[in-house]
Amino acid sequence: MALVGLVRVSTDKQETRRQHDALDPVCVKVFEEKVSGKLAVDKRPGLAAALEYLRPDDMLTVLEVDRLGRNLLEGLVVLTELFERGVGVKVLDGIAAGEHTERSLVLDLALALAEDRRRDISRKTKNGLDAARRRGRVGGRPSVIDDDKRAAILARRAKDESVREISRGVGVSVGTVHKVLTENHAVEARSA
Repeated sequence: MALVGLVRVSTDKQETRRQHDALDPVCVKVFEEKVSGKLAVDKRPGLAAALEYLRPDDMLTVLEVDRLGRNLLEGLVVLTELFERGVGVKVLDGIAAGEHTERSLVLDLALALAEDRRRDISRKTKNGLDAARRRGRVGGRPSVIDDDKRAAILARRAKDESVREISRGVGVSVGTVHKVLTENHAVEARSA
């Protein structure tokens, strides 16, 4: 029996190192995917590749059971499909740690707790942002635009340069150039 790993995050911006640190030493091969856990098994490239790679008696291995699905329902759907295909699952961490060949209360509970934790984090983040907004602070990334870059963008636009040329010349994204031009247009419209 060999362990075949699956690392999953939802977006390209999320880190996979923690999952790899746990799976790489114990798995013969680790597949990675950066997709939503709400997709069906056959729509998830990393999971599909791992299933194709598995031999009889191998186990699909994940760091935590919530790597199989984004929430309780989606995790249960994936687990049910895996078990129906005869694929066992090994979970390395969390309350569902261990080897599983069929659905159990522990797996269901682990997925439910993960969903609750994700919902709690989301609620607390929203509450924190709302509280900061009431105090006059706005969250998010710091602006890449300072007064010099804004002036350069507006001057280049006055010379009829395209948005792409301005973007390359100033060293900011096309979206940032559009945002500066839109904000400037709104200011001009209010003062007219």
